[in-house]
Amino acid sequence: MKLLIGSDHGGFELKEDLKIFIQELGYEVKDYGTYDIQSCDYPDVAFQVAEDVAKGEGERGILVCGTGIGMSIAANKVKGIRASLCHDTFSARFAREHNDANILTLGGRVVGKGLAREIVRIWLEANFTGERHARRLNKIEEYEKNER
Repeated sequence: MKLLIGSDHGGFELKEDLKIFIQELGYEVKDYGTYDIQSCDYPDVAFQVAEDVAKGEGERGILVCGTGIGMSIAANKVKGIRASLCHDTFSARFAREHNDANILTLGGRVVGKGLAREIVRIWLEANFTGERHARRLNKIEEYEKNER
């Protein structure tokens, strides 16, 4: 699986740690930046990663900013994206199983590296269960198509 990853300055350190961890798990990673702790705007990175996930250039994406909130809001503006902010393993599992989340957002100033690694591992291993959840996601997709 190819994962697309990006951060702003607030999530830079956690992104760098997660890149190594994800590669150790055997996944391919494409880094969209930022590449240092200089201040930058999270929407720029979020839109790039989300658009490329939506186009199929990577199966899933991970975005990290200070809280994860900004990245989640920005990524969810891209049609076809279901970005989920997760700060615990329960949410990470159900973001995949029930919501088929294709982007995980994390807060670099909220979760520590150990917990973030566990959230990512669980999110990567979980699979969409379909069934009644597919019906609900279809409603979201229909709404996106007819958005006013």
